[in-house]
Amino acid sequence: MNSKPLEAALEPMLKTVEPVRAIMRKVRKGFTVDSIFKPGISASQSGNGFSIQNNGKSAPVERYTVGVAGLDDILGGGLPRNHLYLIEGEPGTGKTTIAMQFLMEGVRRGQKGLYVTLSESKAELLEIADSHGWSLDGVEIFELVPDEAQLKPEAQYTVFHPSEIEMSETTNAVMEEVERLQPARVVFDSLSELRLLARDSLRYRRQILGLKQYFSGRKCTVLLLDDRTAAGHDQQLQSIAHGVILMESAEREYGIKRRRLEVKKLRGSKFREGLHDYVIKRGGVEVYPRLVAAEHLVTFQPLQLESGIPPLDTLLGGGIDSGTSTLLLGPAGCGKSTIAIRYAVSAVERGDSAALFTFDETLATLVIRAKGLGMDIKKHVDSGKLLLRQVDAAELSPGQFVYEIRQLVEKHDLKLLIVDSLNGFLNAMPGEHFLAMQLHELLAYLSQKGVTTVMTVSQVGFVGTNIDTPVDVSYLADTVLLFRYFEAAGEVRQALSVIKKRSGEHERTIRELVMRNGVIAVGEVLTEFDGVLTGSPIFRGPMDSLQRFTPRTAPQAAP
Repeated sequence: MNSKPLEAALEPMLKTVEPVRAIMRKVRKGFTVDSIFKPGISASQSGNGFSIQNNGKSAPVERYTVGVAGLDDILGGGLPRNHLYLIEGEPGTGKTTIAMQFLMEGVRRGQKGLYVTLSESKAELLEIADSHGWSLDGVEIFELVPDEAQLKPEAQYTVFHPSEIEMSETTNAVMEEVERLQPARVVFDSLSELRLLARDSLRYRRQILGLKQYFSGRKCTVLLLDDRTAAGHDQQLQSIAHGVILMESAEREYGIKRRRLEVKKLRGSKFREGLHDYVIKRGGVEVYPRLVAAEHLVTFQPLQLESGIPPLDTLLGGGIDSGTSTLLLGPAGCGKSTIAIRYAVSAVERGDSAALFTFDETLATLVIRAKGLGMDIKKHVDSGKLLLRQVDAAELSPGQFVYEIRQLVEKHDLKLLIVDSLNGFLNAMPGEHFLAMQLHELLAYLSQKGVTTVMTVSQVGFVGTNIDTPVDVSYLADTVLLFRYFEAAGEVRQALSVIKKRSGEHERTIRELVMRNGVIAVGEVLTEFDGVLTGSPIFRGPMDSLQRFTPRTAPQAAP
């Protein structure tokens, strides 16, 4: 059989493969195991491989900050250098954005950065950076996206499988660029292309192991991005990487997506476990570390916050104690928000700072209503002592809400926090789990910081015994102030009483609450009524004394 025609057909292909083999031989020749190890560690060869001896004490771990403040806090200061890390997440979770922040942080610290892209073009990456207001000057972008010339028929491989050629070409092109640039930080985006070129899991694993050894020997800190698009996603890559960060995005029936990340592992380092909320906005990814109240133990001088309404303070045993949480519980419209605002004004007038987060009422309505009751809160807002924030819960994650409160406490010395109402906060996130647990952690943190918390919860129903509480958080609060409607002398009136107070004594009486003609007033004890909290009381006193309970003559208005 004449083999000359076959050799002639194979000759162009062999010319393509031979340079690849030559480069690989050159790379292998200059790469030894000893070049991987740090000073103080040596490797001696045996028949089965290499044995490693540690000749000195281990050096402290040097870390590279990622450039995302919240993420660096979760990682304990950053990523240990000279290792390979995996960032996993579905498309749209922000992997590319974090990778860019990682490289730009290196540029700010005088470190060279290389972005190897196999899926997006350089122009697309520059557009992403521009959308965040960034400049990628100092970051080298190495583009390995196939060009249109490879679509031509003469560029297609017919004898060898394309992966046999393209895998080696891709790997060697990356190595040559690393040898030329000598970067300290490298991003590989994305692994789905390498997985397809490898064809089988064994070859893919060996390829990643080879890259890991190669980059380690050249003192590179590498981020590998994986979009988890492969069918039957396995855990092989997670076992190879020194650290793994998982990013996820959860759809909600209404509002924005809920994005969370988790550090699955970080070898030899302590990190903050659990899921952490994050958002992608102009300027990059912002991560909100999970709050751990036990990490924020401080000492403070306990005080009492007065409302400015003497009978109400008497009802509460002198006032609300600092560092405690108070729940204002009652039907809609019975005065919960008004009393909460009264406490905010009192705190600001005393010289403290306060913040009010409203989920149900617009700020314009809130300001007008407060002014009608003799509380000019706009001047306190203008002075900077009172913060009003209208919250759209559909656009906010629980982690972001907690983070904003932490910033107020730690940077603005917040002393009073008002959440109006918990119904709006909890009901706007029906798909969220463990919100009560997160609320408990937040209240514990605020208590340890000496911050007084006032929360309102609106009950379902107005009068009678069929009043229901849709959100049962009364066990979390230190103090519960109960509001009720009741009917007397042909009028609907309001009453309030303290149900519990963990931090001290309180009155166990029921008083009338009046809000009319620009004043907030708390009356005397309703001693001549029975069953006020049921909404249908029985009057036990003489009929001619009934008029002294009318709102028009109620005493003790707020100043």
